[in-house]
Amino acid sequence: MPDRPLKLGTRASPLAMAQAHEARDRLCAAHPGLEVEIVPVTASGDKVLDRPLAEIGGKALWTKELDAWLLAGEIDFAVHSLKDVETIRPLQIAIAAILPREDVRDVLVGAASLADLSPGTRIGTSAPRRAAQALHARPDCKVVGIRGNVQTRLAKLEAGEADVTLLALAGLNRLGMAHFGTPLDPGEWLPAPGQGAIAIEARAADDRTRALLAAIDHGPSHRAVIAERALLAALGGNCHSPIAVLTQEEGEELVLRAALLSPDGSERVEGTARFAATDLDGPARLAGELLRKAGPAIREHFDPPAR
Repeated sequence: MPDRPLKLGTRASPLAMAQAHEARDRLCAAHPGLEVEIVPVTASGDKVLDRPLAEIGGKALWTKELDAWLLAGEIDFAVHSLKDVETIRPLQIAIAAILPREDVRDVLVGAASLADLSPGTRIGTSAPRRAAQALHARPDCKVVGIRGNVQTRLAKLEAGEADVTLLALAGLNRLGMAHFGTPLDPGEWLPAPGQGAIAIEARAADDRTRALLAAIDHGPSHRAVIAERALLAALGGNCHSPIAVLTQEEGEELVLRAALLSPDGSERVEGTARFAATDLDGPARLAGELLRKAGPAIREHFDPPAR
């Protein structure tokens, strides 16, 4: 057992703090007597809310401060919403644990269903996946950009900046706000890669901390999200790339169903792959199939690595 409290770094938003408390509670339960201090930081992505994330630096704006603290030894590990973590990470940082995954569904706030929206309804989101899926389902509606944490987006909705918005049910559940909105059927509205998963990262060379964190790693969740991130890597997706994926574990196999869309929602391709959970090439095969079927309006938003 460490001779000092371990330092857990997290963003300072209410949802990030809730996730940090969950991680600390699980870790302390697994190692009685262990002390963990939560160290919050205001991430760059929480400071600039008037522009889409992709325009101001992408997902790194959620991680760069915590990465710097982790690599400098100021914290021992960091907690993240995995869907907000870049696909390609520094070699010195490793995903040490994935907590049991929450509900992966999105929630529509402000209406009972997409079908109930009136023509011209303003759908508030800055996420390319949500915007593209919304416009694919309802091309007669309009997407307006709103960003911020859950509370900020709900306040913007209340202020009339949009008529409806879309949120992750996992975040609402963790904040005790599950009564907001209507969950969307994940069979029709596919989630984001990594949605609902809490990732805990540590220094790759810190064997002692990684061994402690291994006790709270949830194998099924870990296998699913690693497959989704492998799909992202094979597609060469980025913050501008509308991609959605639903993963199901069936025995020792994973079933990945994924869709790529053009940003305006006018084009959509979908594919499904089944492969052994240990087969790291399975997601890449699905990526290749999707890109072969996709037209230029979709392919221009992906940059797959040479194989």
